[in-house]
Amino acid sequence: MKKQDFLFVFVLIVIFLPFFVSDAVYGWYKSFNATHGMVMSFLKFGVLATLGEMLGLRISAGVYNRKGFGVLSRAVVWGILGMGINMAMIVFSKGVPQFMEYMGMADASVIINGGFCLDKLWIALAISVAMNTIFAPVFMTFHKITDTHILDCGGSLRSLITPIPMTRIITHLNWDAQWNFVFKKTIPFFWYPAHTITFLLPGEVRVLFAAILGVVLGVLLAIAARMK
Repeated sequence: MKKQDFLFVFVLIVIFLPFFVSDAVYGWYKSFNATHGMVMSFLKFGVLATLGEMLGLRISAGVYNRKGFGVLSRAVVWGILGMGINMAMIVFSKGVPQFMEYMGMADASVIINGGFCLDKLWIALAISVAMNTIFAPVFMTFHKITDTHILDCGGSLRSLITPIPMTRIITHLNWDAQWNFVFKKTIPFFWYPAHTITFLLPGEVRVLFAAILGVVLGVLLAIAARMK
């Protein structure tokens, strides 16, 4: 490991350790997240998913940052995307159990918020499959577009106010990698089971688990973005 790797690990420890060693910090976090969920989503994904992309760059290029990478621009975009992810998790975690009740499963909305049982596992899997099949492909493609736009703008913050040339970027996307890696592999083999576990957890723990997944998400999308 190089000095930059130790520094990266140190930053992760600084971010996560207080939640495990201080009840006061964890209590404040739960309280703030409960009252300002969208703000916390912006901060959580803005920091953690960006760190994930930096880790992805380290894996693919040997460095955590370089000219034109646009760490700050990525953090802002991830913050906005994080709010969308939070919204999607709320919509699907509430809507899918309601739909399952509509289809004949009794008390699905109660079961998903109760103790572990096979019915809860089935409901959590259904939520995960629905969210990652309907929402994730659009989200991942839009992230790819913003990622490309930031690189095209040299990583500058002006990428946040410069109109995105959607037609040009969409036309030149690496759809082979997008379909064969992002959609066909990461969604069914990672995100289906990962989010099934997420929705099995108590509500207050889901947030921390989603924060960890935010790092993984950044890594996967960063690697996919650099596939030739």
